Amino acid sequence: MSKAMRQMPGQPGRAGVAHGEAGRDPVSDEACGPSQEHQGTGSAKQTVGTGALLEAALTRENLWAAWKRVKANKGAAGVDGLDIEQTHRLLQTKWPQIRQELLAGTYRPMPVRRVMIPKPDGSQRELGIPSVLDRLIQQALLQVLQPMIDPTFSEHSHGFRPGRSAHDAVKAARGYVQSGKRVVVDVDLAKFFDRVNHDILMERLKRRIPDTAVLRLIRAYLNAGIMDDGVKVERDQGTPQGGPLSPLLANVLLDEVDKALEARGYCFARYADDANVYVGSQRAGERVMAWLRTRYGNLKLQINEAKSAVCSALGRKFLGYELWVAKGREVKCAMANKALGNFKARIRQLTGRSGGRSMAQVVQVVQGLRPYLRGWKAYFGLAQTPKVWRKLDKWLRHRLRAIQLKQWRNSQTIYRELIALGATETAATRVAGSSRCWWRNSDGLLKTVLTISYFDRLGLPRLS
Repeated sequence: MSKAMRQMPGQPGRAGVAHGEAGRDPVSDEACGPSQEHQGTGSAKQTVGTGALLEAALTRENLWAAWKRVKANKGAAGVDGLDIEQTHRLLQTKWPQIRQELLAGTYRPMPVRRVMIPKPDGSQRELGIPSVLDRLIQQALLQVLQPMIDPTFSEHSHGFRPGRSAHDAVKAARGYVQSGKRVVVDVDLAKFFDRVNHDILMERLKRRIPDTAVLRLIRAYLNAGIMDDGVKVERDQGTPQGGPLSPLLANVLLDEVDKALEARGYCFARYADDANVYVGSQRAGERVMAWLRTRYGNLKLQINEAKSAVCSALGRKFLGYELWVAKGREVKCAMANKALGNFKARIRQLTGRSGGRSMAQVVQVVQGLRPYLRGWKAYFGLAQTPKVWRKLDKWLRHRLRAIQLKQWRNSQTIYRELIALGATETAATRVAGSSRCWWRNSDGLLKTVLTISYFDRLGLPRLS
């Protein structure tokens, strides 16, 4: 990759950020003018005219930042079967030719590889995995386009935007409900990423991107199709999830409805294709829902009636959270029941008790839990339900104690291991005497030996 990058003409400017992610820093409207450098995109300059933006995306510094980002994501190979390192070697010899094709408008992206991801409810989500090369090119484009387009989006849009997160959307929702808007118009779009109309999307992009070369390349990506069991399926709609550009394109399309909601003065929060509008009455909510059906219908999008509703905002799931009213009429956040169920299902999967494990393997189980627990706790950090956190901690340690007992298997081993861990003879004898009652036995005297501090020493994160 370094050899390929050296073959590109460099421009003076600031080096890319460590992760090569587009728009990490806040970008003002002034950054959209000519000769301004992008935040976090190397020397890519926001110039206007045919091919100028594409040339900015293909500068050495911008491509290096994009490559770092793609490599850090550690994604799977596309239809060409080339992983990160194999693509690296390919670019060392083929990049000059690829770059020339991109600038000449003759580059043809490869179809994306269809992957079906199981969802907790038993259904499947379709992902389209572009080749590593196409992810690199898309990321480079994103780093040029996002600082230019993102500042024009609605302030009520929080998904896939620099400096914004699901937490911002949940906080906004809590604020609206606290102000007295207790009815929510909860809108979920049916198979949104699969139903994005290419012609409508391209028409909206033309209003924002003053570069025909970039528009032509984006159209080529939309038309690349999907490879399914070795057969290329042509598509005239959809922007498959899995490519770096898809979230930005989705926000461009949905921003039109956001702006219409703003113009009417509605309080709302949107994250990707999940939008919640907060109103003061059921009747007002029904009017908003009917109006949204028309607005989304104009974009050839359809509301998922099974998942959408006009109802009380309290207890309604939004991005894994739900709202409740505490003492003093303060509106607070809690983890939704479905999110709790998904958490326990995932923990059961990661801590299956089938088969024996040595002590070292049990430690490995704990180590394997750490990334998931830390990520889950970070995402649900807004939840104001300390009792729930404590119950989850207790349940998790209970489960790990049961795993340890089953690993020791027979009463003699249980007695010996507990004595080695500092248990009293009475405790070791009583626990060993019920060696086959894994779950019940792990919630009694065993807690005096495999204590909270014991799991702390193993490196198990606490949720509470």
